Amino acid sequence: MSTCLVGRKEANLHIVIVDDHKDIRNLLSRYLSENGYRVTTAESALEMRRLLETSAPDLVVLDIMMPGEDGLSLCRHLRETTHIPIILLTAVSAETDRIIGLEMGADDYVTKPFSARELLARIKAVLRRANSMPPKKQHQKNQRLSFGPWVLDLSRRELLNRAGLATPLSTAEFRLLTVFLDHPQIVLDRNQLLDLTVGRASDVFDRSIDNQISRLRKKIEVDPRNPELIKTYWGGGYCFTAEVAAT
Repeated sequence: MSTCLVGRKEANLHIVIVDDHKDIRNLLSRYLSENGYRVTTAESALEMRRLLETSAPDLVVLDIMMPGEDGLSLCRHLRETTHIPIILLTAVSAETDRIIGLEMGADDYVTKPFSARELLARIKAVLRRANSMPPKKQHQKNQRLSFGPWVLDLSRRELLNRAGLATPLSTAEFRLLTVFLDHPQIVLDRNQLLDLTVGRASDVFDRSIDNQISRLRKKIEVDPRNPELIKTYWGGGYCFTAEVAAT
């Protein structure tokens, strides 16, 4: 049986600020630099895309309301092509944009007007969570991933048995199973599972992860009371023990 490992931490220091307002860029650049971060600024989504060709930032502070390509479009692009943590800058009244941004994969948001001190605290929190995340296997969206007697079709979001029969998965179960397939043989605690599935910006209690795992076990384990695929590590979390292969 494979050994489950605990993810390692690594330092993140390079922050990119994407905002079309020069005063905000200059203020945040100066403040974050004074607090020990390396800062790069971009005044548009286009400039940010060009920056990504030569740089790999560790966190992006991204304004939603920008001329040309807006922040939500850039957020979608960043999440589809990178794992860079994203903090959105939004207007107080733009609740819909905040929700859409979080659903696209943004890690947090700060509403304007805001204090640089508040943003710094949120940056530290997001980076701290990102540092605790274990490495993720890279899978293509159209791949089928096999494990044990199962195959998960990522593009169709279907769980198939050896006979090709589909077992229905809820959205939460699909996300949780995908997280496990992305991080096999690694112990993930409840906080990490919340970060990887729904994000810490949502109001979800840790116990909900236990309930989701219980439901998922009933669908993929031969004996859910004695699970072999998703093992519980008391005091540590959960570990997906099966070998995962792309088919």
